[in-house]
Amino acid sequence: MTDREASARPALRLKICGLTQPEQARAIAALGVDAIGMIAVAGSPRRVEVDQAAALCWAVQSTAARAARVLVLADADDRAISAHLDAPANRRPTHLQLHGHETRQRCRALRQRFELPLWKALRIRSAEDLRRCDAFSGVVEALLLDAYDPAALGGTGHCIPMDWFEGFRPPRHWWLAGGMTPGRVRPAIRSLDAMGLRPSGIDACSGVECRAGVKDLARTALLRQAVTNS
Repeated sequence: MTDREASARPALRLKICGLTQPEQARAIAALGVDAIGMIAVAGSPRRVEVDQAAALCWAVQSTAARAARVLVLADADDRAISAHLDAPANRRPTHLQLHGHETRQRCRALRQRFELPLWKALRIRSAEDLRRCDAFSGVVEALLLDAYDPAALGGTGHCIPMDWFEGFRPPRHWWLAGGMTPGRVRPAIRSLDAMGLRPSGIDACSGVECRAGVKDLARTALLRQAVTNS
């Protein structure tokens, strides 16, 4: 690949998910990430309550106002979502990420009611699962493709095999998730670039953690560099 071809590639965005501590949210926002994720899913070891999510949102907004503040949900009812959106604007999420069994119809209803950009996460257990992307065309802003694990909705460290993407026709905006670490990003992006399937961004969670919900800031900085250079 020539320097001109490399410079013409769209820049990758980076989302760090599963934050639980406001001081870490500030530090990670200061690295220049494009989005942070807060998980409001029962049973998750990274779950945050409404007041914790508000504190995380404020930490990010006061450090890097341009960064998206993404609330991760799974089959949540409207009342649970509203509880997070009743906070002042600088303490509430800017995006909703749906990580459960939400249908196209449910996504459309949520978009109309809450008027926030929606990202729909799909857990990919085979190449055939990538066909489900078409079902959400026109009703979500982006898709997030994560590796399937029967025991957890995400944050497992498992990767989607790159050969499953052969022949994939992605939506306009999509994020690659699943086991993203500083060492795995560049090989994954090279494989996808070779197929003409460059994603919009990378989503990382367990790949930059010391333990669930606590990020290793040095590893996060290395990931930021790897994404920038991919």
